[in-house]
Amino acid sequence: MLLILLSSCSSSSETDDANKQRYQKGEYIYRKHDEFLFEVGGQVAFTPKPYPWEENRSGNHIKITKEFFRCKGSSLNPIKNGPDKNVTFSDCGGAEKHSLPLRENKEFIYPILIDLLNYIQSKTNKKVVITSGHRCPDHNLYVDQSKSNQYSKHMIGAEASFYVQGLEDRPDIIVKLIMDYYKQNAKYENKKEYINFERYSKGDADVSTQPWYNKEIFVKLFHKKEGRNFDNRHPYPYISVQVRYDWDLKEKVIYTWDKATHNFLRN
Repeated sequence: MLLILLSSCSSSSETDDANKQRYQKGEYIYRKHDEFLFEVGGQVAFTPKPYPWEENRSGNHIKITKEFFRCKGSSLNPIKNGPDKNVTFSDCGGAEKHSLPLRENKEFIYPILIDLLNYIQSKTNKKVVITSGHRCPDHNLYVDQSKSNQYSKHMIGAEASFYVQGLEDRPDIIVKLIMDYYKQNAKYENKKEYINFERYSKGDADVSTQPWYNKEIFVKLFHKKEGRNFDNRHPYPYISVQVRYDWDLKEKVIYTWDKATHNFLRN
């Protein structure tokens, strides 16, 4: 019975295949050049919307804002001995424990610092690394216990130390870009006191290269073995920019104890 069934199925399958072969017909498929079901419009170039993290950029990098200037202190940093070994210094709790300096009850960094660093970033297409922006009084003392540092404009949001990745050993290029910023910015057109930089000749700058200054800023270049402090433990030359004149308030920018110690919020 099994043999009969198998032979029956086999012959049935062969019959079906033979019928298919018998009635199948092959032919070429053609389409005329003007034959279509619907018209297709021409291609139109489309520029996709940028992602949120791509919207604000200077050069190839994220645009620098006041957030980049937050204090780099940390409660995890060890206690340090001062020049007098009987005195020790503890670091602050960092940006989570206190705000930036305030102006009109809002966190504030002098705009010229932000504008300058974004200009440098856009011109070089390289990342500006801010090594020291705002320092609260505790972190400022922890960084450097020297007398001259006790009046640092870092504490009032009027100073920034930085270097540029990829141009670490060419700070001269960055100094020139800072000067070019004033020459190319229409805001300073025909204002010689901003466009023209002078050299600081007094011997109290603690650097081997004479600083540069105009009415608004004071620029210092620290070589590899100069200005080393807790925030600048890297091996590169770096640049410090201090704000001398407040463009908006039309007044000199001066460190005061009240601005440094009472003008920020504490958590």
